[in-house]
Amino acid sequence: MAQNAIEMIGVDKWFGDFQVLKGINLNVKPGDRVVICGPSGSGKSTVVRCINRLEAHQKGVIKIGGVVQDGSTDALDAIRSEVGMVFQQFNLFPHLSVMENLVLGPMKARGLSRKDAEERAMEYLERVRIPEQAHKRPSQLSGGQQQRVAIARSLCMEPKVMLFDEPTSALDPEMIAEVLEVIVELAEEGMTMVVVTHEMGFARKVADQMVFMDAGEIVETGTADDFFSAPKSERTQAFLQQILQH
Repeated sequence: MAQNAIEMIGVDKWFGDFQVLKGINLNVKPGDRVVICGPSGSGKSTVVRCINRLEAHQKGVIKIGGVVQDGSTDALDAIRSEVGMVFQQFNLFPHLSVMENLVLGPMKARGLSRKDAEERAMEYLERVRIPEQAHKRPSQLSGGQQQRVAIARSLCMEPKVMLFDEPTSALDPEMIAEVLEVIVELAEEGMTMVVVTHEMGFARKVADQMVFMDAGEIVETGTADDFFSAPKSERTQAFLQQILQH
């Protein structure tokens, strides 16, 4: 049987006295496309931040490619080699060109030569359809272009799993489509991904598995078809009614 790309078993997380995650169980197999949705403050972003160890969980087990995430060097190496992350904010180095932003990781963490790193960077800039922006600074690009650079930067590390934390929430409406289009293409090529998003049209199109969270818990999971056409929980129904009316 194929090993899970990501496994979360009974994961709890507190911020001080506030329990932000309660008994999270989630399995992501290689090639799965999981979309996590739910109201603001439901713990969605914390789930992906725990997966890549930006936040440490207090209880339960998280495994990445079978490696238990316990904060050890080996575990952190497994995250860095397996998992790419794209945030709401683009987190690009403003003083570096797009190309410099892209070659930094592969040269430092993967030991690529500059020539190989630049070739790889151009390949992924073409994938996200902005090769002509390679020598500009991030501030010279639109928000949608900056987010596509951020996606290309993650892809340059050739991760096995991509995490997206509300990748379009900081963008103007006309830029949302161009970023989602890139993510849809990655999904169609079989990239394993976990996406936190409010974009339900996109979710319906790409998700194998929908996960609905509320108040730190997973309330419901199911295929996109089942989730949108016949949600079981009243909380899911109320959420979908509200979000699909807008």
